[in-house]
Amino acid sequence: MSSSTSDSQSNCGLEAYASSCAFLLLRLWLGLRAVITGLEKFAGKVSEQKPLLDEFGQPDINGTMVAVDHKVYALKYYQGIPAALQSKFAAEPLLPAYLLKPYGATLGYVLIVAGLMLLLGIATRTSLFINGLIYLSLTFGLVLINESGGVAWLAIHLVLVVAALLLAQHNRFALTKRW
Repeated sequence: MSSSTSDSQSNCGLEAYASSCAFLLLRLWLGLRAVITGLEKFAGKVSEQKPLLDEFGQPDINGTMVAVDHKVYALKYYQGIPAALQSKFAAEPLLPAYLLKPYGATLGYVLIVAGLMLLLGIATRTSLFINGLIYLSLTFGLVLINESGGVAWLAIHLVLVVAALLLAQHNRFALTKRW
């Protein structure tokens, strides 16, 4: 075997490894993004009264209390579609009102499941496709209410999903490799 053949074979192995690593990073980023976005649908704020502290860290002499907000996550705070957007979507005639409620009710859960599937490498191509459909559906809504900044942001996500689908042939680090 000549040295040029040996060099091309070793480069091929490095290129395949680099492609696998590139796909893994992209898959993990998209999965993490979906899971965190889904979890944020369960975020709420709880206000707690605490004593106002002076410059020495001691409670104020007058007993003044201040409200301190804490971010918490719970099922009771679930909001698939933010209230500010809900009213805009409700006023849009091209968006059927009967679909808005079930869409909002399932969005966070679907994001979490699809994101976990990506993180774990379960049915990677299918979960990437599901993520792409989620971003398309969100884009549709934002186009209708003329939120151009959000549309551009989602377009970047969709391009990342497409890139991941094109790199999926290099999916070495996954629990299931077929789908």
